[in-house]
Amino acid sequence: MAKRLGVIGGLGPLATAYFYELITRMTDAGSDQEHLEVYIISKPQIPDRTDYILGRSKNSPLEYLLKVGRTLDSMGADCIAMPCITAHYFHRELSEGIKAPIINIVNETAKYLKDHGTGTAGIMATEGTIRSGLFQNELVKYDIKPVIPSPDGQSLVTDIIYRNVKAGVPVNMDSFHAVTDELKKNGADTIILGCTELSMIKRDYPIGLGFIDALEVLAMCSITACGARLKKEYENLIT
Repeated sequence: MAKRLGVIGGLGPLATAYFYELITRMTDAGSDQEHLEVYIISKPQIPDRTDYILGRSKNSPLEYLLKVGRTLDSMGADCIAMPCITAHYFHRELSEGIKAPIINIVNETAKYLKDHGTGTAGIMATEGTIRSGLFQNELVKYDIKPVIPSPDGQSLVTDIIYRNVKAGVPVNMDSFHAVTDELKKNGADTIILGCTELSMIKRDYPIGLGFIDALEVLAMCSITACGARLKKEYENLIT
């Protein structure tokens, strides 16, 4: 019997909806009954993770995340996915307070890059993810050199995430390419789309070669962790 997946969602809502689409699309299933049983709790009212990490807000998301995770426990979730990378700042506390294991999208992305020969990885993510060193620390563990945007580049990434995708307006692709060109110039052979809002860009725009979408990694790991089959075309997630 396949395991049941719980999803701490709403961080943001569009990324959660796309995550469920990815799970469905990436599962090798010949009928409805062969897909995963998924419990999604979408809680967009959870306080902004970056604002808390950077000290702009004292309203911690942790208790909200724990409450959702414990509800998923009570519903019978066997493992939990959290399609918000910045929220993984709280991964240790959440793992200690929730019974079901929480898939670590940051660790799994770094591990995937190591297994596929990446030596230097550029990181596009929220300021909270960058400042907390989430990806940098994991990449170094796997002997991958991390490259982050300049302050000006990070400002562009922040605008794309908050003023474009989260605001529901078209993405400024000139800004996107300005950041990716900078990261490649500084040695990145693969660029991590390390915010689930950035996954919408890969879905909707041609972005070229040398990218990995962390949300696709999370979908892949969710499928395999729950005992379902991954479609062969999704075995290589680097464009």
